[in-house]
Amino acid sequence: MMLDPAAPQSATVADRAEPAAQPLAAPPQFMSEPPAFVAQPAPKPIRRSTMSEAEKLRRLDIMLMVTSLRCRTGAENFQAEFQQFESRHLPELNAAAHSLRDQMVSQLGQQGADRAIDRLSVVIANTFGSGHPTLGCHELHELTQRLALVPGPEPLVAAADEVFNGDAPLLAIAR
Repeated sequence: MMLDPAAPQSATVADRAEPAAQPLAAPPQFMSEPPAFVAQPAPKPIRRSTMSEAEKLRRLDIMLMVTSLRCRTGAENFQAEFQQFESRHLPELNAAAHSLRDQMVSQLGQQGADRAIDRLSVVIANTFGSGHPTLGCHELHELTQRLALVPGPEPLVAAADEVFNGDAPLLAIAR
């Protein structure tokens, strides 16, 4: 079969291709800032030295609670000592929780503070859910016994500084 050169023929793929897209001279106005769903760089962590005493006490309290639950089935069950620690230091722990909340409200507003504090507590609990990175149940038991006997917040803050030994503050993670 011969093709008639005068008969109309279908266009080839090359004939149907659209012209190449031209680069935009300037980005559209709606793209002046990246959309919210685009990954933003993580905020710089707060240095340990700038972590508030309230955050240190909150971390210490949750870490001892979580690790006491983890250690309760072994020879170093220190849940009774943890209860003594909380009973002895309830005023300091409550004051720290209120101070931390006030800090968050001033930075994030009421609803933002509630969410951030919830996230902070979960992050702390998850961090120590499988235990402290360097202290075992025996050391945590001894620490809790000693802290249950000392008065005031100062020894608690000093213990938190020592126990966390340079951990990144979780307040920055919780935001």
